Amino acid sequence: MNGGEAKNEAEARPGAVLFACTLNAVRSPMAEALAKHLYGTSMFVDSAGVECGELDPFVLEVLDEIGYTRKIHHAKSLDDLQDHSFDLVIALTEEARATAERVMANDGVEIELWPVIDPTEAGGARAQRLAAYRHLRDDLIGRLKRRFGEAAKPGV
Repeated sequence: MNGGEAKNEAEARPGAVLFACTLNAVRSPMAEALAKHLYGTSMFVDSAGVECGELDPFVLEVLDEIGYTRKIHHAKSLDDLQDHSFDLVIALTEEARATAERVMANDGVEIELWPVIDPTEAGGARAQRLAAYRHLRDDLIGRLKRRFGEAAKPGV
């Protein structure tokens, strides 16, 4: 990829992206963290849920594996962000898509649905459950790169 292509990818990125899921506890905070890790400040990124939940510790564990620096996560609901402006909402669940459409109906914001697995549904031993979280992490990295271009940070 030459420098011109990278610049065009960066220019094509929306200015503000919101990731939404059901509880803002696993999928959307992971997507938010990965986007910030990959793209830095080239776009504003936030996350919210239909409702607010507690951040799942497995999320931090699988993010640590790729060198993500821990940040404090404050769970938010989509209703909490109805006065904020986003160019793009990426809903990671159907319920989040429906709620985003309702909450942001008059904003003209683009809403995309990225149906991803819910790793909390994985059973078995700790290693099996962590594998589901890694699968989600790797899936989100691939989707982010396809949607927004290559990472600003090499090696991710």
